[in-house]
Amino acid sequence: MTRFAVVFEKAGSNWAAYVPDLPGCITTGSTLQETKHNIREAIELHLEAMLEVGEPIPVPTSDVDFVELESVA
Repeated sequence: MTRFAVVFEKAGSNWAAYVPDLPGCITTGSTLQETKHNIREAIELHLEAMLEVGEPIPVPTSDVDFVELESVA
């Protein structure tokens, strides 16, 4: 199993997502749930296209985490 980090961002009235290890692999959706569905499809199609043109599938190197702060002020 290969795991790719995905960044989800609220963008006005919709959501956007991208995969740092797959440049150009992006999507949007009306809701976060829809965007999660769309990015899974986008990753699958992106990898299929890479294989079709003979590009190697990159090994994921990005990682994500959260930093919690007590106060921002």
